[in-house]
Amino acid sequence: MRRTIRHTTLALVALTLALAGCGTQTDSGKSGDGTHVSSSPTPKKSPPPSPSGGCTAASTLGAADSGRTVCLAVGDTVRISLDGTAKRPWKPVTASGSVLRADNSGFVLQPGDASAAFKAVADGKTRLESTRPLCAAQSGRVSCLGIQEWWVTVVVK
Repeated sequence: MRRTIRHTTLALVALTLALAGCGTQTDSGKSGDGTHVSSSPTPKKSPPPSPSGGCTAASTLGAADSGRTVCLAVGDTVRISLDGTAKRPWKPVTASGSVLRADNSGFVLQPGDASAAFKAVADGKTRLESTRPLCAAQSGRVSCLGIQEWWVTVVVK
């Protein structure tokens, strides 16, 4: 009887340890934006605060800059380049309000990429945004309806 209880206990411990590792898988990084997606929450490191009140100057932004706050001077231009894929394309980057004006961003060479440029034309605060599907759509298969959001707050002084 003791031997059966010991084997059952060992089996339950092994099963518990095996299942504990299931929530920490990461993808191969081939999500098209150079970032890794994890099913377990990990704290996001924020850039160090700058002397200008939490803003950092930036002339180019990418997928890794999502959630940042950047500062521009009137007349400055910010360029955005989001690397996507044909199956997980980024929507065009938009800016709310009248603080930024769309500028010529050049050509997008890869399907699914989003490229944009905005010129700071007035003092104020605005938000740049884009989205893309979290999962690639596959015909005839179940797919997720998740959306990956990208945004940057822009302060123009």
